[in-house]
Amino acid sequence: MAGAGKRMRPHTLTVPKPLIPVAGKPIVQWLAEDLIKVCKEKVTDIAFVIGDFGHEAEANLLAIAERLGAKGSIHYQDEPLGTAHAILCAQDTLKGKVIVAFADTLFRADFTMDEEKDGMIWVSKIEDPKMFGVVKVNAENIITDFVEKPQTFISDLAIIGIYYFKDGEYLRKEMQYLVDNNLKEKGEFQLTNALDNMRKKGTRFVPGKVTEWLDCGNKDATVYTNKRVLELHKTENLVASSLRNENSVIIQPCFIGENVKLVNSIIGPHVSIGANSRIESSVITNSIIQTNAIVANAVIDNSMIGNHTSYKNAAEQLSLGDYSTHS
Repeated sequence: MAGAGKRMRPHTLTVPKPLIPVAGKPIVQWLAEDLIKVCKEKVTDIAFVIGDFGHEAEANLLAIAERLGAKGSIHYQDEPLGTAHAILCAQDTLKGKVIVAFADTLFRADFTMDEEKDGMIWVSKIEDPKMFGVVKVNAENIITDFVEKPQTFISDLAIIGIYYFKDGEYLRKEMQYLVDNNLKEKGEFQLTNALDNMRKKGTRFVPGKVTEWLDCGNKDATVYTNKRVLELHKTENLVASSLRNENSVIIQPCFIGENVKLVNSIIGPHVSIGANSRIESSVITNSIIQTNAIVANAVIDNSMIGNHTSYKNAAEQLSLGDYSTHS
């Protein structure tokens, strides 16, 4: 998760993309929780590979691991040298059974992972695979090929960025081989090249097909993911008891954090509001509003509003970064 998150700006200028909340939790926390659910064994360690996120973000990541009953560790990728290089930054943790996940993806799956398999590559069937790495499988459902961004049809099973390996040390050695021999593709050390080398040596990878793949790569995708996560958890109470509601209507599903005040407003459906925010005389649908925000006399849909913002007297779709004012 060391990338700069440029497609999510201005929100990633102050908050790393994996720590942007959807439905009240950081993206990376939802991902870790979902992965733990499909594992038969206890997850004991969570390694976060990051850039220069700052001490507060690092502390938040370690706290997420602790809440999930695991030991967290921080590792740094100082140069964008590719996916294999990024994973190698946490090479001390590549021991035994390992899951690798890129933290801008959420998923739904109805399987429990078979941890006796050599490896599993999570995939999703998509209409246009040209922008993704894809896999081919044989009649026995074993992966026979990895193809990066095919321009002619090879397969519609796109790799979503989540992988399981029975032998983490073997994975480490194959990625280190790429680095030691300067074997780059498009200027970077690619995980798919290491996977293909492992496959050629007899490693049997199987696809893990997810029922839904939720991307958090840009504003619109993240707002949609917020909507879907709220729908999936609509039977839970996601409204804090500290809410101060004055003549306002909440149309579920919504997440409302601690010490939020609503005055003469209609909220929802599919709205997340962070702690200590105030909404007055507004109608808000299908949007994410982060902490300590003030919204007044506004009509907002399909929008993201950052922390410590003030937005008044307008009606539009918007993406407003932290510490911004619009009136």
